[in-house]
Amino acid sequence: MRIDGACHCGFITIEAEADPAETTICHCTDCQTGTGSAFRVSIPVRGATFKMSGQPTAYLKTPAESGNPRVQAFCPKCGSPIYSTSPGDGVRPTYNVRVGILRQRDALVPRRQIWLRSAQPWVNEIAAIAQSELATVPAT
Repeated sequence: MRIDGACHCGFITIEAEADPAETTICHCTDCQTGTGSAFRVSIPVRGATFKMSGQPTAYLKTPAESGNPRVQAFCPKCGSPIYSTSPGDGVRPTYNVRVGILRQRDALVPRRQIWLRSAQPWVNEIAAIAQSELATVPAT
């Protein structure tokens, strides 16, 4: 499947080919911290198809919860997470692209979840949480 997208401010854009069946939710504590949320949704992209405009800022997270070092890339202007990869992956690295920046995110339904031991206990009960189309702010 052809995917494309941009960070929140549009400084970084990406295009690639990816297999939607590989879309994954990660519940590790690194992903929780890196997203400021309960989990991260990513899709692996082989380096041969990955095209990007703009230069992200990157840092090396060592060790990640997995015990392996991971390069985390994000937009230097708006801070949107773009991808992670292994350092020194060679000529054709694999990029774990953040699904939230992709225009096709509605078609990228996760097919697996990893690091469930770190999952927030309420995640499996999310359908039971009150829902609204509009953000409501309590009166002060």
